[in-house]
Amino acid sequence: MKGRQIILDHIGDREAAALMVDGRLDDLLIDTDAPRPGTIYRAVAQRPMKGQGGLFLDTPDGTAFLRQVRGIAPGQTLLVQLTGYAEPGKALPVTQKLLFKSRFAIVTPEAPGINISRSIRDDEQRIRIRAAAEDTRAEDSGYGLILRSACADGSEEEIAEDIETMLDLADAVLGDAEGPAETLTEGDGPHLLAWRDWTAPASIDTEPGGFDRHGLHDAIDALRGPRVALPGGASMFIEPTRALVAIDVNTGTDSSLAAGLKANIATARDLPRQLRLRGLGGQITLDLAPMPKKDRRGFEAALRAAFKADSEDTVLAGWTPLGHYELQRKRGRMPLAQTLP
Repeated sequence: MKGRQIILDHIGDREAAALMVDGRLDDLLIDTDAPRPGTIYRAVAQRPMKGQGGLFLDTPDGTAFLRQVRGIAPGQTLLVQLTGYAEPGKALPVTQKLLFKSRFAIVTPEAPGINISRSIRDDEQRIRIRAAAEDTRAEDSGYGLILRSACADGSEEEIAEDIETMLDLADAVLGDAEGPAETLTEGDGPHLLAWRDWTAPASIDTEPGGFDRHGLHDAIDALRGPRVALPGGASMFIEPTRALVAIDVNTGTDSSLAAGLKANIATARDLPRQLRLRGLGGQITLDLAPMPKKDRRGFEAALRAAFKADSEDTVLAGWTPLGHYELQRKRGRMPLAQTLP
């Protein structure tokens, strides 16, 4: 089926949301038992860890770690936001730079000013959207605003209402900084995240059993295995280890001179989707199919283009002395293997 479809359903008792593009699963959100990214805590400082460049904190969900912080005494309370999922045996990753996100706007208390998504290029649209923001109390509040790409399809009234809601939430949280460790807001679940972040036009299926009707359980089961078929009989194998995610690219039965480059380009184009669906991040090492060094630039261009629209920040680290290619991707999601063991 052509076009974009959003399916809201459950897997067992877990809330889940899927995005399909032209009949293929493009994104998948499944709730977990772990604290949700975006959760805001009133945390209590422990003793600073010398040599680690950070500070451990007590939160209602366990120990958190705040990087690159100074001047905070043990027992002091501070507001922090969960930035991702904790790796097994490690502390929750948090930041003091709080963000209050909704469909149309992100309120940034630490960064004043109004910024409009660069994806909105039409001057009349930008003027209309800025006017909607200026009709709110955003500038008087001293907070900053990021007006998201979804504003292009929202009315001025909808945008202003969304901004005011986020401003009220920011006021409530920032005014509640004193006291014992407490969860002040919880991160959004899959259904709210789908509404908030999958903003391009799409049909929406909210009827129970949507995952069955669209064959999504089979697609999710396929993600449990390491092999990903690529065009022309090539394949890549995605295998998470404790230290990194190893990806091996094979050309299959094609032994032509161009086979390696074709397989590697196909890998580059599908890699963000595969990592997104599997919930994988951290260090990622690609053992690519053999190709001449002169073709590396074309592979890098394809990789940059593919990750440009990805949902998580990714650093393309480059080539190793052994000819592998390395990336570093934010751990913004729980690995699918842990979500659905």
